[in-house]
Amino acid sequence: MASLMQELIATLRKEQAAYQELLPVVEQKTQAIIANDLQKVQTITETEQSAIGKISGLEQKRTEIMQNISVVLNKKLPELTLPNLIQLLDRQPDEQETLKEIHKELTDVLKRLSEVNGHNRNLIEQSLEMISYNMNLLQSTRIVPGNNYNKNAGQWDMTASQTGMFDAKQ
Repeated sequence: MASLMQELIATLRKEQAAYQELLPVVEQKTQAIIANDLQKVQTITETEQSAIGKISGLEQKRTEIMQNISVVLNKKLPELTLPNLIQLLDRQPDEQETLKEIHKELTDVLKRLSEVNGHNRNLIEQSLEMISYNMNLLQSTRIVPGNNYNKNAGQWDMTASQTGMFDAKQ
């Protein structure tokens, strides 16, 4: 059991470090979105995907370790969460304290990542709404003639190619 605990602690530390490395990347993405720098957003997204791949591997390893611990402790895996495991380690105060610390750090960094990603999502949604508004505005100005009042104002004829029949919502 001791080796499983050490392996779990090492994996959780690597996972926490990977999330910590991801945090400045998503914060840079916020600045790129605000600056409307699409090339930088794309580059940052690729970096994010790479980090997420690394985190997914660590998460899979952590799940395997937790499965092994659940067998040793004779507990069902869904019941064996990290907080529950921490409570079960009464007789191992060093591992218990280390896991508490890692759990808190993971919780804090995941909360911050969630906040920044939520902010980025809102910025992107606002940008898409503005694009949609501009598209509709452009379409309406192409359909309705401007202040071209003359003696034949009621008798104008536009072909389909002049009306801007593009509808972004379809």
